[in-house]
Amino acid sequence: MKQLFIMVGLLMSLFFSGCEQPKETLSIIPVPLKAEIQGGAFVVNEQTRLWVEAPDADKQILQEFLAASPLKLAVASEAPEANAVVLKQVAELPGVQSPEGYVLTATSKGVEVRAKTGAGLFYGVQTLLQMAHEANKVAFGTITDEPRFEYRGMMLDVSRHFFGLDFVKKQIDAMAYYKLNRLHLHLTDAAGWRIEIKKYPRLTNFAAWRTHDNWKDWWNGERKYVNEGDENAHGGYFTQDQCREIVEYAQKHYITVIPEIEMPSHSEEVTTAYPELSCTHIPYKQADFCVGNEKTFEFLENVLLEVMEIFPSEYIHVGGDEASKQSWKTCPLCQARMKKEGLKDVDELQSYLIERMEKFLNKHGRNLLGWDEILEGGLAPNATVMSWRGTEGGLKAIEGGHRAIMSPGEFCYFDSYQDAPHTQPEAIGGYLPLSKVYSYNPIPESFTPEQAKLMYGVQANLWAEYIPTKEHMEYMIYPRILALAEIAWSADANKNYEDFYGRALKAVEELCAKGYNTFDLKNEVGNRPGADKPVEHLAVGKKVVYADSAKYYPGYTAGGDDALVNGIRGGWTYGDKLWQGFIDKKGLDLTIDLEQVTEIRSVNADFMQICGPGVFMPAQVIVSVSEDGETFTELAKIDHEVVKDDEVTFKTFGWEGEPTKARYVRYQAKYGPKGLNGFLFVDEIVIK
Repeated sequence: MKQLFIMVGLLMSLFFSGCEQPKETLSIIPVPLKAEIQGGAFVVNEQTRLWVEAPDADKQILQEFLAASPLKLAVASEAPEANAVVLKQVAELPGVQSPEGYVLTATSKGVEVRAKTGAGLFYGVQTLLQMAHEANKVAFGTITDEPRFEYRGMMLDVSRHFFGLDFVKKQIDAMAYYKLNRLHLHLTDAAGWRIEIKKYPRLTNFAAWRTHDNWKDWWNGERKYVNEGDENAHGGYFTQDQCREIVEYAQKHYITVIPEIEMPSHSEEVTTAYPELSCTHIPYKQADFCVGNEKTFEFLENVLLEVMEIFPSEYIHVGGDEASKQSWKTCPLCQARMKKEGLKDVDELQSYLIERMEKFLNKHGRNLLGWDEILEGGLAPNATVMSWRGTEGGLKAIEGGHRAIMSPGEFCYFDSYQDAPHTQPEAIGGYLPLSKVYSYNPIPESFTPEQAKLMYGVQANLWAEYIPTKEHMEYMIYPRILALAEIAWSADANKNYEDFYGRALKAVEELCAKGYNTFDLKNEVGNRPGADKPVEHLAVGKKVVYADSAKYYPGYTAGGDDALVNGIRGGWTYGDKLWQGFIDKKGLDLTIDLEQVTEIRSVNADFMQICGPGVFMPAQVIVSVSEDGETFTELAKIDHEVVKDDEVTFKTFGWEGEPTKARYVRYQAKYGPKGLNGFLFVDEIVIK
């Protein structure tokens, strides 16, 4: 049955005891490890005082945080005996292994949170705030809780569209509330360099500014940069002082900020501002750094020195993704480097760069983090892989003894549509509803305990090519980040989507009240009609023969030769692995054997079009039939004008008419003209 896979686990609805009281769900996100709730509740009032027993730095953070919180807790002059919120850092905490874990106990005297670290106390406070959200009431009982993963992250792309200091701080507030602890900032890309580097001022007085505010207009145009202050300049950047302010603000929320400086590719803005760092030495000609040029390493090391001085994070993210490497094959400097170092191909040349940058970072007490392409040509010894092209990269890294952070596009790319595309603002494509995010389990059942320990965590990524405003950015984050938070924190056995959905509805209301722009979860449309149940028709389970010159693309098989007659329709995206893709110049050409001569009335198939990633409607569809498999009669030839647009569209192509007899049904779909002839995607050929 075609539907999004939904994680089903232990039901975690926790009810107040006492038959005279209505049963209420303990609405906490992420769901705690263990909760024992009794009847009754402690009410925080104006006389309630705060007492913190922790090191001075943590004590100050917690006191200031709770004073500014909705509870507005004032600090007691001495340890109170009643009507108090008490936070205690302790050496040992039975039942809790993680330093970020905590135990919260609520009685008639007040609330006590115990933890082994300031971070643990802080997360206990977030649970307290969620429990007290309605009427400042904290249910009597004990919550024992700790995170599943140490790394619980969100990536914000501030290059494609620049979002400033206040926006980042606002997202840190929400991240902390839901117990996320890593903020990954994508600071550099072709669309704009977003961090001040004093040694290279042209990065911010030129490479941070472009001719169009909207990325799509700029990308589809001449892709030019302009000087800061130009009347047509659009963009911006964080000064070093602003970056320090972000880091300090995040630290007060127990969040680590991880900067990303892209290399060796996604660097058109750099190679245009400093063309000597490219293989061609010509502005606007190259996205890749020249790895054969020693000046490249001088530049990257100088940049990283300034970055490390600002960001105290364990990891520095170096990107490493989507390098074309083409110019390296003919560049004299790159070829000389390869010969000198004994490198057999350009993949190993990229590995050389990554290893060299890792040694530099290690020398300065930091570790390297990169997208899974850094595996190509061999992985640097101490590097950690962030797996985005599916899960394979992360699993391969772990098998090699490396840490991995899972961020597969199928579950963690929030730039996809979260509901029916025609109801949503423009997105890059795809379909990633809340339920699909929630269904993700980063650790395969096949993992050994030792391998599971190398699964460092999970991260959501929000790329901003099609997200030009702060409001749109938040719309794409919330509430999907809540599902990611529960994946990252909660025990897999405690997850249950039905229960989570109810809690998410309440969270959306709370987020809106706080001024966040969220997706309207309660009015969610859902998956494409027909994708939620099997379709019965004459061709289901029948043999399909593809023309030799028109075989489906290996990356989009949808299950193989029987995919188009398995009774399963595709959803809103070809990424659901239910649409079969064709990119060969011959298009789609197949014949279905109904096994016996059968009376048919219609032959139809659905196609999609998303021009951004190169998915187009067919320009022509031909339906033919035969009783003997040799002589075919054409029933329909449909010509269609393929027009490029910004929509996600679906269209049915086929034949319907007077009953006719056939055993063999041939279905052909042909490409449009040049520029309108990328992928063809079809889901099910329905014969009735």
